[in-house]
This record gives sequence, C-alpha cells and structure tokens, in this order.
Amino acid sequence: MPVDQIPIGTFSRITHLSQKALRLYDERGLLVPAARDICTGYRYYTYDQIERGIRIRNLLWLGFGLSEVEAILEARERGDAAMIQEHFARRLAENEREAGRLHAIAGALRKQQQDPFNGGFSMSITEPVIKDIPTVRALSLRERGIYQETIPRMIRELFTYVCPEDGRQPAARIAGPIMFICHDEEYRETDADIEVAVPITGSVSLDGTAVEVVNLPGGRFLSVLHTGPYPGVGKAYERLFSYMNEHRLVPSGPSRELYLNDPAEVPEEELLTEVQSPVKDLPPSP
Repeated sequence: MPVDQIPIGTFSRITHLSQKALRLYDERGLLVPAARDICTGYRYYTYDQIERGIRIRNLLWLGFGLSEVEAILEARERGDAAMIQEHFARRLAENEREAGRLHAIAGALRKQQQDPFNGGFSMSITEPVIKDIPTVRALSLRERGIYQETIPRMIRELFTYVCPEDGRQPAARIAGPIMFICHDEEYRETDADIEVAVPITGSVSLDGTAVEVVNLPGGRFLSVLHTGPYPGVGKAYERLFSYMNEHRLVPSGPSRELYLNDPAEVPEEELLTEVQSPVKDLPPSP
C-alpha cells in the first residue's frame, strides 16, 4: 500500500466520520476515495482528503444537511463567498429560533415544577363571548412560510407603511391591534398560509408591493382572551371549540389572533392574545 493511501478505517478514526457515513459520501460524490482495491473494493484515502473530511464533519455538527454541505463545498471550490454566507445566515436564523423555543420550554418546565397541574404555562383564559364585529379596513400581507419566522417579518414590513423609519409623518394610521389570520384547515410546520393584517385609517401608497389594503369581513364572532405566553394559546382554541360544541355553533371562516400588547414591552406571562372565530348556528338535525 502506498504511503499516501489511508485505509478507510484509519481515515474514519482521523476524521471522526463512521465508515458507514464515508460509504454514503462516496455514493453521493461528496467524498470519493482516492483509490479502491480492485479485488476487495476496499477504499483508500489520501492525506489531502483529511481536510475535506473534517470540514464535512464540522458542517454536519453545525446542523447542515448533506445537500447543504454539498452546496457549501461546491461554493467554496468556486470561490462563491456570498453563497456560503447565505447558507450560514439561514442556519444561524434557524438556530436562533430553536434556541428561543428551547428557552421557552425551559421556562415552562420550571413553572410545571412549581405547579404540576398548570400544563407548563402560567396563563388565564376568559369565558367565551359572542361579538358582532364590523368590517375592518386593514393593511394585509399574505405569504406561505414558517409561523415563527414569517409572522414577525411580515409585521415589520407592514409597520414600515404606518411607522416610516425615516421619520416622515404617515398618511395612514393604526386603528387596531395586529392580527394573524389562519387560512389553513390544519397545522403546518412549513408552507403555512399566513396572513398578517394591521387595521388602518387614512390613505396609503403601496408602490406595487405584495401589501394590500383589504376589508376584513365582519359578522358574528366567538371571542376569548388569553393571558400568557404565545405557545399556550392552543388552550384558548380548546375553550372556543368546547363552547361551540356546547352551544351548537360551527366556524364560518378563518380564525384570527389579535395581539393586544407588545412582547418587547411586557413579560411573557402578561401577553394578551384575543382569539376570534366567525361562527354560525349548526343546522337542526333532520
């Protein structure tokens, strides 16, 4: 065996990549052995390939998938720094969202230790009430995406029309709380149909953007007020649908979440979310 050929077992030990993983990377063309024994098919690597192997291991440790690792290494080979930065920025954003989720879970677990029967969240829910809500004129933005990522970005974009960063006095003014409108019939981790709206008065110039001025339909709504962290809002929906079942009501359109205060200004346990669902009476049984 030539001196510069490293058996797969030794290469595995050096790079901390399993032999099973190395065989997979060979099949994908991600890390192809420099030589292969004709009789046994045994794989051999060179010392120059150690750096690539360790780079693959480090990228995997950072949470990149194999397709992303391939794209990053290809970008590195062609000197495309912008592409590499884009992959790392996206991965950083995903990690920060996950860190926030884990922080919230840790807080919920601490509260669960203090009160084993509160479900992990300090919260309160009012009794549902029926409201007659008028049609609401609003700035609206509707996209598909991930809730935790897309909603905050859409809110920031909408606010540029009513709170310009350059200090100009806007023509349109906020006339109610920010709301999220759910158009999906099921919960989606990704590719959710998300609409965010801000009620306004006055005129607004949209300059051909995806933002629209819409009239959100009014009507008969069942409403409940949730106080506490946003992940606990599911209990408000549970209470709404329980009330519907008790009073022979059914949803007649997309539900809405109205955010009545700012998470940057109040602690999680004081966050106020009003959940509204348009309803109609269930038809009498035949």
